[in-house]
Amino acid sequence: MKQFDNTNKPQGFNRLVLASNNSFRAFNWLMKNEAAFRQECILLLLGTTILFFWDISLYEKTALFISLLLIILAEIINTAIEAVVDRISLDIHPLSGLAKDLGSAAVLISLGIAAIIWTSVLVSYFSH
Repeated sequence: MKQFDNTNKPQGFNRLVLASNNSFRAFNWLMKNEAAFRQECILLLLGTTILFFWDISLYEKTALFISLLLIILAEIINTAIEAVVDRISLDIHPLSGLAKDLGSAAVLISLGIAAIIWTSVLVSYFSH
């Protein structure tokens, strides 16, 4: 197995290109393998479409869009935690379960944050 060489890391623009390639590879993997990620991307696409046509302030649109990106971020971190736990061992262990549950809780909190922000903008919009 190939090992990481900490003394010979890419630098400059080459590092940026390699990092971008790694990120695109991760997004492709998520789209192929994670149903929750695909569902949240659909939510992001639908929400972004709504924002494009909704006559609200730029600040409100930005807050709503960021709330949807936060869900994507939490899902990516959750999936990373699950991958690391599974890499270490597939054995059932209380700490492995806890790590996965905590990642899942982060996704749930991000969904709650988005719901609160979207609800507050909707209430403000319809109360005028």
